[in-house]
Amino acid sequence: MSHDPVILQLRSLSVDVLAATEEHANELPDHQLLVLASSEQRVMVTQDIRFRVLAENWQSIGKTFAGLVFAHQRYVSFGEMIMDQELIAKATDPEYWKNRVEQLPL
Repeated sequence: MSHDPVILQLRSLSVDVLAATEEHANELPDHQLLVLASSEQRVMVTQDIRFRVLAENWQSIGKTFAGLVFAHQRYVSFGEMIMDQELIAKATDPEYWKNRVEQLPL
């Protein structure tokens, strides 16, 4: 079980969250992790700018992925991150996120 406070809080709000560290996938190269998330129809949420650049590159060449939410650690508080991710999880469906890149806060 992850001890990340954002993940723990989201789970307490009944948001289905899966951490790369829990799946032992955190050592995968970025593109493989995005492929894995997409194969499980999971929107990737990250604070790593490399993932945002990767996803935007995939958008530009038409490569399919399940979606990406980027939260810059300097501009998004934990509280905002939790509220926005709860909203995303409960108000949207996977089809909405297909090939989409968004930045928090919403």
